[in-house]
Amino acid sequence: MENQGHGSLGKFKPFFAALFLQAGFAGMDILSKAALNQGMSNYALVVYRHAIATVIMAPFAAILDKKVRPKMTMPIFIKIMVLSLLEPVIDQNLYYVGMKYTTATFAAAMYNILPAITFIMAWILRLEKVNVRSIRSHGKVIGTLATVAGAMVMTLMKGPVLELFWTKGRINHHAAAKNGTDFHDTIKGGLMITVGCFSYACFVILQAVTLEAYPAELSLTVWICLLGTFEGTIAALIMEKGNGAIWAIKWDTKLLTAAYSGIVCSGLAYYMQGVIMKDRGPVFVTAFSPLCMVIVAIVASFILAEQMYLGRVIGAIIIIVGLYFVLWGKGKDYKSPPPLMEQQIEPDKTGRANNENDSSDHQAITIDAASRETSIGDEKEQEKSNSISV
Repeated sequence: MENQGHGSLGKFKPFFAALFLQAGFAGMDILSKAALNQGMSNYALVVYRHAIATVIMAPFAAILDKKVRPKMTMPIFIKIMVLSLLEPVIDQNLYYVGMKYTTATFAAAMYNILPAITFIMAWILRLEKVNVRSIRSHGKVIGTLATVAGAMVMTLMKGPVLELFWTKGRINHHAAAKNGTDFHDTIKGGLMITVGCFSYACFVILQAVTLEAYPAELSLTVWICLLGTFEGTIAALIMEKGNGAIWAIKWDTKLLTAAYSGIVCSGLAYYMQGVIMKDRGPVFVTAFSPLCMVIVAIVASFILAEQMYLGRVIGAIIIIVGLYFVLWGKGKDYKSPPPLMEQQIEPDKTGRANNENDSSDHQAITIDAASRETSIGDEKEQEKSNSISV
């Protein structure tokens, strides 16, 4: 019974890990939007974030990955360099800039198109099979189209403001307008976040491939963060053109954002994504992204006084529906055998082993008995011969 309890708990570990990731990403969105509103450079935030992640995760990688860390080769190092460019530099900078033009809720909602983009890229690279006659393949295609349509609705449609019961009379309309409710800013922000999604999809696929040749999740995380720090610094120096003021940081929201994002959303997230990918595949990692959007929408309305619009809510719902069509289509790819079958197989194996042990014991007893009888007979014959000779 105790083993069954541990086994059932182990089956839910990927779900708990994915939920933790989305909660962590939601906190990052809120803090990042607050820091960006205070004038923090997104390029400096990316550099500080990965520098902190490198310092925190390096000791754990040095100790825990000592026995499993393979030898570094040039092909693996090149893959890690590309990984550190795709997510830490390209994706995060585009995501932060897109968030500047829009809102934290909008950015989190737009990121729900990530599984569909991952599916399209995997299909183009022939890592994903599409059978025209399969219902599940139809679900993948329909879900992909729905997520794209939902993203377009969120970007192009605005609609009336939704007054929630906890936001009535306390919405900061000036701050909301400043935070990117302008139509042109929404278009620019949406495009940047979409390109960032493409970059992150490439990162997820390449990370899964790299883990096959370099199956040390902690060490891979440290390498990505370390190289991301160097590459992000180069990007910051180029884009900011020698503006030294961007590196100024104090004990405020900016430092908290860099520390939180580095530890939770870079260090722990890269590691946990790698662990989940080995068990459930890359699409499972992004399956819980709507949870992040819901958390951000609620918390941002409290803290950042962000407004919710009907058009964006409709677009988000379409994205969620499309997302789960894709996940339903992908569900068969990562199905594990039912636990009942495993439990039935194990007793059979145990029974066979016991039968074999019993038969071997029986043979051993028979042989021992026969040998004893033989030795007793030999002793009797020897006694007879001795008596005759006497």
